[in-house]
Amino acid sequence: MSEATEKRALQKLQRAIVDSLEDVRGKEIQVFDTTHLTPLFERVIIASGTSNRQTRALAASVRDKVRTAGFDKPRVEGEDTGEWIIVDCGAAVVHVMQPAIRDYYRLEEIWGDKPVRLRLAASEKATDAPKKRAPARRRKTAAVTKERTRTAAKTRSGAPKAD
Repeated sequence: MSEATEKRALQKLQRAIVDSLEDVRGKEIQVFDTTHLTPLFERVIIASGTSNRQTRALAASVRDKVRTAGFDKPRVEGEDTGEWIIVDCGAAVVHVMQPAIRDYYRLEEIWGDKPVRLRLAASEKATDAPKKRAPARRRKTAAVTKERTRTAAKTRSGAPKAD
């Protein structure tokens, strides 16, 4: 595989993982380039979940989205407790943690030399675009309001309308 093809595959994998974490409302998602630190994987992705149930849902979402994106089935460790789940996707390793565990182990200090800036997905670009303002309604002037009130009163009283 050429270097450009490998890079595109890594970007596709990274996008699938980040999208899956965002789908389940993962918190504080960070991506780090680890190519200079280890030959085992190229990205470390860290995210937080607010409960055991959410961390399990985040890991399951990553596993499912990576498979549907055409990659091999990732290996998952730690689902039984749900406090810290590791999803090994080959070129990327995902750590889904509860905030207390994340604060204690501070993986960002180990892997965080080179944070990766994420490009917005097309759907996010559309929602971030400035929204067009609706045209402002014109306020009725006092004279127009008074005239309409007078006309309505005449109509109700049975008096003929003035043209």
